[in-house]
Amino acid sequence: MPYYRPSNLIRKGNADMDETVRSAIMEQVSREGYAKKMGLRLVEVSSGHAVVEMVPQNEDENFFGMVHGGAIFALMDEAFQISCNSHGRVALALNVNVTYHAPAHFNRLLRAESTERHRSKKTGTYQITVTDEMGTLIASCQALAYRKKEPLPFLADPSAT
Repeated sequence: MPYYRPSNLIRKGNADMDETVRSAIMEQVSREGYAKKMGLRLVEVSSGHAVVEMVPQNEDENFFGMVHGGAIFALMDEAFQISCNSHGRVALALNVNVTYHAPAHFNRLLRAESTERHRSKKTGTYQITVTDEMGTLIASCQALAYRKKEPLPFLADPSAT
């Protein structure tokens, strides 16, 4: 595992992100069992920002014959998790408020984009939107994260134990 060093910053737009953190998050997500099970794919991560995609399959169907809201929520939550942890500190969800605007369709790409709106020492606020491949707004979400003091566990210096 790479050791976290704050001097490894890269620039993406106006956001600074430590390259070690970005690489470690990308690696963790690629091994995450739930993301694999749901077919979630991390497309982009930068400081306070993440884009995750999925293509809902028939097994994501609810009893109305539509894409289950839980599948859409899982997509939003993955983008939220990545964006709020992109600063290298453990961040956990305190509150998530979702509005579903339009039905999603099977076998059509869904894209969740999470953007940090505010970050303090202890909390962060995020806006997450889900759109389909036609640009239709499927769902939107406002989420609040609690920011702990410790670094992400997969960034810990192995020699520190």
